[in-house]
Amino acid sequence: MQTSSEKKRISVVGAVIVHDGNVLCAQRGPGALSGMWEFPGGKIEPGETTREALSREIDEELRCSVKVGDEVTTTTHEYDFGIVTLTTFYCDLLDGEPALTEHAEVRWLAPADLHHLDWAPADIPAVDVIQKKLSG
Repeated sequence: MQTSSEKKRISVVGAVIVHDGNVLCAQRGPGALSGMWEFPGGKIEPGETTREALSREIDEELRCSVKVGDEVTTTTHEYDFGIVTLTTFYCDLLDGEPALTEHAEVRWLAPADLHHLDWAPADIPAVDVIQKKLSG
């Protein structure tokens, strides 16, 4: 078994897309964490800023464009496959409707209802922040 210091470190970004008061939630397809819910996004490529990576990932994954706004939170979670550092940002939908290219499903939920989904562990702290900020 690998120790924490031997595990792969993965830096990713996630989009908290808010539209008409609801938040976009994406269910992971086959692979790691299959069936769990997340904020869509992905890995930061060498030379990219977090915001550039997020814009690119949303274009690739959901075929729409967003304006990346304020940071929600940064969390680190150790999974079997590696240590993931996730930085989430509030985003506004600029163009297009989210399309399923990698995810099994997407849902627009009211912030107060986010806790009803089975979230990937790295996303849970962001869910808590969003619920406190947007539900009140």
